[in-house]
Amino acid sequence: MNSTLVRPRSGKMIAGVCAALAARFGIPKLLVRIGFVIFGLVGIGEIVYILLWIMIPKAP
Repeated sequence: MNSTLVRPRSGKMIAGVCAALAARFGIPKLLVRIGFVIFGLVGIGEIVYILLWIMIPKAP
């Protein structure tokens, strides 16, 4: 499990938020992406994704 939360420069689809969360918690990126899609259907996923995009720094 990675101890820092940074958006990677590779292995990302849009902004790297899902890849960062998956690496940090040691779970597959696909599960994180599916979770955001499900929460997006409810209406909160997009807001959370954008907030995390702003808050999580990009890897050096």
